[in-house]
Amino acid sequence: MGGLDTLTFVAALGCGVAAGVFFAFSTFVMPALRRLPPAQGIAAMQAINVAAITPLFMTALFGTALCCAVLLGWALWVRPAAMACLVAGTVVYLAGTIVVTIVCNVPRNDALATLDADAPQAAAQWASFLAGWTAWNHVRTVSALAAAALLMVG
Repeated sequence: MGGLDTLTFVAALGCGVAAGVFFAFSTFVMPALRRLPPAQGIAAMQAINVAAITPLFMTALFGTALCCAVLLGWALWVRPAAMACLVAGTVVYLAGTIVVTIVCNVPRNDALATLDADAPQAAAQWASFLAGWTAWNHVRTVSALAAAALLMVG
């Protein structure tokens, strides 16, 4: 297996890992948190957001982004027409997973971190958080999965 094949394999694997994490949140973590009383759901999500920032998870998420960026540069430099799936996969991961995470999910997490779970407006803010965060998480899930598939085909 050559360098490009290895890098593509690592990137596809990373996209698959990210897709799995996001899929878990979309399909059972967020629905379970939604079933809790708002104060408990808020506290649980606040704890999850703190626990998620680990070197291993950040390496999987952003290391995959780095692999994708290198692949994108290589594919565009060498012969873009022959590398359509690699280009598409890297762009889908970078835009649909990394950009969405930074622009849509992280700001919601940051706002939730400052929310007093027992405040009178907490239940309404929690409901809004759940709807917006989960919708954008669905985008991340589909994007990471699509990127993995495109990279495997490429």
